Amino acid sequence: MMSSAENLTVWFDGACPLCRREIAFMRRLDRRGRIDFVDVASEDSVCPLNRDELLARFHASENGQMVDGAEAFAAMWRAIPVLRPLGLLARIPPILWLLERMYRGFLRVRPAMQRHAARAETAAR
Repeated sequence: MMSSAENLTVWFDGACPLCRREIAFMRRLDRRGRIDFVDVASEDSVCPLNRDELLARFHASENGQMVDGAEAFAAMWRAIPVLRPLGLLARIPPILWLLERMYRGFLRVRPAMQRHAARAETAAR
């Protein structure tokens, strides 16, 4: 069980093929089970915010504090030992600023990437 200093919940879009792949990878890396992954697309999921807000940007709650975007990714990375150095670097304001700008750029191309991933997933079946 996690101590309060390691309490992390991550909300993700289980209907998105990109998100499913990324979260599956993070679950494999989270060997200690420190992260509670919540599928926002599931009807029975408990959402602290409006579902649309949670689907628009990546969100996490680290020790009770809600964060989103690059800051949420950094929180997730800090909980996974192999990625922890990246998460700690993201606490440096200029690095977090750069990561957030990169994340915003990704959000612009995400719809096209989602369509491509969905087609690839369908073709693989």
